[in-house]
Formats: sequence, structure tokens, C-alpha cells
Amino acid sequence: MTTVPAPARVDYQTLFTEVSDGIAVLTINRPEVRNAVSRQMQLDLRAALDALRTDDDVQVLIVTGAGEKAFVAGADISQVRGYTLHTALASDLQRLYDDVEAFEKPTIAAVNGFALGGGCELAMACDIRIAADTARFGLPETNLSVLPAAGGTQRLARLVGTGRAIEMILTGRLITADEAQRIGLVTSVVPGAELLAAARAIAGQITAKGPLAIRLAKLVIRSGMDADQRTGLVVERLAQALLYTTEDKNEGTDAFLDKRPPQFRGR
Repeated sequence: MTTVPAPARVDYQTLFTEVSDGIAVLTINRPEVRNAVSRQMQLDLRAALDALRTDDDVQVLIVTGAGEKAFVAGADISQVRGYTLHTALASDLQRLYDDVEAFEKPTIAAVNGFALGGGCELAMACDIRIAADTARFGLPETNLSVLPAAGGTQRLARLVGTGRAIEMILTGRLITADEAQRIGLVTSVVPGAELLAAARAIAGQITAKGPLAIRLAKLVIRSGMDADQRTGLVVERLAQALLYTTEDKNEGTDAFLDKRPPQFRGR
């Protein structure tokens, strides 16, 4: 009988990470306040990203929230009350979510409940978003007479279009998981009990592919979004040229011709 090793777990004050089979699951663990964003959570998330970035056992990162009520239900309002002009100019949360978006390995947001404000912005910074059927999304910051300034005004418009983004942000209304899927904010909706399994299934499909190709594909797509198409095509061509020089390209083609699973080595 084969024994399956337990996931390697690392605990932080406000979250924990578990790694198994090339997949890291990062769980925001403040269910008593619906996993609200705090200064400590920002510090922990940055530390976890730094650790997972250099962990060769990690190929894909899944981000989710503890409990069934919330993925991340926005900012800790008690802390927002004390924010100042200098807080906004420092842009700590915006910079953190930029780092999530730029994380070299693929990221999947498994949205298990409310994803509001900074929670919705965290999900949008991930590469792929899947949602439980009970999830709710929104950027209600205008209710507090502030903006969704951790990337919300920019990423939402790029995902769902300018018109829908303006309507959602100006009204501050929440949308269901089904509407989020319909407008392109999430790629799939599953029953809550199946959410992590569905996220792991997507992650497993990714880990089966050439790791260098996955990393460069993400880089090319992200870079091309901020450039004109001609520049994006040049970047695509250069990335392909680099992949053509790798051992993994030879292994992938040989495995296909030999009708066997490839054994990629990331080089």
C-alpha cells in the first residue's frame, strides 16, 4: 500500500501554506473577520510569496480563504479609518498585488465566499479565477468615499470591459458568481464543496506541462497586455526561440512521438 505524504505546511500569523504534488495552497486565515485585509496579512502574504517563489517544489499557487463565508472580504475598516494621504501614496497593497500578478508561477484564485474590495482585487491579480456558487464579488469602496486603489480600477476594466467596470465601481453593487462568470471575471463556477478539488484539477493540468513553457507563456501574455500587438508578437517570437533551445522541448517532442508521458526537468 502506497502512503501519500502529508502536505508540507508553513504557518504565518494570518495565513498558512501547504505544498504537495507541485501545488501550493495559500489560505488566508482570519475567518473571524471574514479574512479581511490587515497590515499583518500584507506582511505575511509578501513573506509567503517570497518563500514560494524560490521553492522548487512549487509549480502552481492556489489562493483561497479559510471558512465558507469569505475569500477576502475587503479591508479591515478599523484600520482604513486611520489611513492618510501618505498611506495612499505608499501604495503598499497595490504594490503587493502587483507582485501577486507578476509572480513567476501560475496563480489560481479559488474564491470560496465574499471577495469584496481588496479581496476582489487580490482575485483579479491572480492568473485564473474559479468561484464557488455562493461567492459574491464587488468593489464597494465608494460607499466609504474612497476608490478601489489596489489595482481595482485598472484590472476590472481589463477583465470585464470599461462600461461594466465603471458601473460596478460607481454603484458599489455586488454580483453573484454566475454573473461574474458571464461577464468574464471568473472562468468557472462550481459547488462550494468541489472548489478546492476543481482548483487542484486545473493546477494539475498545468503542472503536467513544460514548466519553462508555462512560465514564459504567462510572461508573454502579461507583457503583451501592456504593449501594442506588434511588440507583443516580437516578445512571443523571442520566447519561442528561447524554448526551442531547451532540453524540455526535445523531451516533449520525443515523448509525443514515443507515445509516452513526458518527463520535464525545467531546463
